[in-house]
Parts: sequence; C-alpha cells; structure tokens
Amino acid sequence: MLLAARSGFVAPWWAWVGFGVGVAVLLVLDLTVLHRRHDVVSFRRAAGEAVVWIALGLAFSLVVLALGGARPAGEYLSAYLLEKSLSVDNVVVWAVILSWFGVDRRYQHRVLFWGVFGAVAFRGLFIVAGSALLLRFEWIGYGFGIVLLYTAWQMFRSDEGGFDPASSRLVKWLSTVVPVDHGPSGGKFVRKVDGRHVATVLLLVLLVVEVTDVLFAVDSVPAVLAVTRSPFVALTSNVMAILGLRALYFVLADLRDRFHYLGEGIAVVLALVGISVVLELGLPGIGRIDLPNWATLATIVFVLGTAGLLSWLRPPAAAKAEAAAGE
Repeated sequence: MLLAARSGFVAPWWAWVGFGVGVAVLLVLDLTVLHRRHDVVSFRRAAGEAVVWIALGLAFSLVVLALGGARPAGEYLSAYLLEKSLSVDNVVVWAVILSWFGVDRRYQHRVLFWGVFGAVAFRGLFIVAGSALLLRFEWIGYGFGIVLLYTAWQMFRSDEGGFDPASSRLVKWLSTVVPVDHGPSGGKFVRKVDGRHVATVLLLVLLVVEVTDVLFAVDSVPAVLAVTRSPFVALTSNVMAILGLRALYFVLADLRDRFHYLGEGIAVVLALVGISVVLELGLPGIGRIDLPNWATLATIVFVLGTAGLLSWLRPPAAAKAEAAAGE
C-alpha cells in the first residue's frame, strides 16, 4: 500500500497539544514583545529573526526524530524545505499587494502577522481534511499528483507579471463587499467614522492576503501530503515554514528579483514530487515504485540549491540579455 511507502506516523495527543501551545506562545511573544510598537522593520533585524525562525523549523525535526524515528524526521525535513520554497511565492505576492495599496512600512508587520495567523488556521483545516480523504480514498493521491504536475507546468509557462491587484477580481469584489474608509488607518483595521465602525484599507489588505493564501494552499497542501501521510508531520512542517514568513518578507521583498531562477527550481521540484506520487500509487504495466525518503530530500535540496546558485552566478540583467540575444 501507498501508506507503507510514506510513514503513517501517528503522534501522541500530548505532542499535538505541546506543539499548539508552543506556536501560540511564539505568536504572542512576536506580537506583544518583539513587535508591540509600529516600527519599521530593518533589514538587519528581519534577517536575524528569519535565521531564528529557520533554525527553529529545522530543529523541530529533532522532535519528530525523537517521537517517530528517522523516516518521519526525514519526511518532515523534505516537507519543510518544500513548503519554505513554495512560500517564496507568498512573499512576492505580499510585496505586490502591500506596495499597490501603499501600506505604510510601520504597519506591514501587523498585517502580515494576522495574515500568517489565518494561514496557519486554513492550512491546518486543509491538511486534516486532505489526510482524512487520503486515508479513506487512496486514489485521491492521483489527483494530488495531477495538481502538482499542472502547477509545475503553469509555473514554467507563466510570465513575470504575477499577481496584479489593479486587474484582480478579488480586490474589486472585496472593495464592494467591505465598506472601506480610505483615510489614514493609524495601524487599525477598524475605525469609527460618523458614528459607525468601518473598515480601514488595512483590513481590506488583510482580507486580500488571507484569500490569496487560501489559493496558494491549493498547491501547497497536495505537495506536503505527497511527501508524508502523517497529519502531524504535514501540519508541523507547514506551520513552521509559515511562521517565519513575516521576517522573510522584509528580507526578500526588495531582493526577490535576485533569485529569478527559484521559480523554475520550485516547478521542477513540484513536477518530480507529482511524478513520485503517481509512481508510488502505481501505473498499469509498471506497478508501484516505492522511492526512498532520502531521495526526496536530496532531490529538493539539490534542485533548489542549483536554482539559487544559478541565480547568484547569473544576475537578472545578464540572464535577460542572454535571453534577448537568443531571440
């Protein structure tokens, strides 16, 4: 069975509770201690926080190792690296949204904090639902594989433009549904105008961020469930990858063009993961092919590392010049 190819590690109830409490404590500390004032987050501070979040995410693999052994720990690392790379797309879209709406840099962390909070809740629901469906209907894995292959194909053929709030039906629809006061927000999501409470632009931006993250989850959740069948591993790897996105945003928002090959690298990883899902489920005349867990982890590291190295060696200007010369 496919469930034998991917670990069906079941964590004890106290591990779930402990993880939930730990995440809640980290979020409260982030909002009430580290960022209680509306300050502009400097690059140096964001880089330091990003390093801490990534260290915590990687270190949690040791917890999974202690609870379930080497295979679930390897799956956690594979899923974490995959989700972390996919989350770069979130960062790019956030940068476009916040820039287009002209959100003051002092309030951007506040928007992204609650955006991440909502993302954690939605991803949790999707992962639990997806895991339950896979346990009951194994053939749904084929659908996940097709989604990943289609997403990879779309990433290869997509233009650089990406998300455009000006032409987005989502933005237009939310603007008509939510009454918005376009005056200064003062860092608040709701303010009182003429005796009634109305939303500020900040709340509209938060809603756009939340909905776009739900759309990203359509690709993200099948990807992580293709790596592991353990709901605990799937959820914890997803959450730990998301928690550091706010700091990563302030690090990469102005440097995203520097990693111009990362999109192609992510597309390759998604395609390979999609193919591995189909192979493990089995094809007529071929049967099932169980791929070792270390191969998944090594492939993700190699492909993303190569994409990052190529981006560094060939800056965007050089890459565009070569592409223009070849036309």
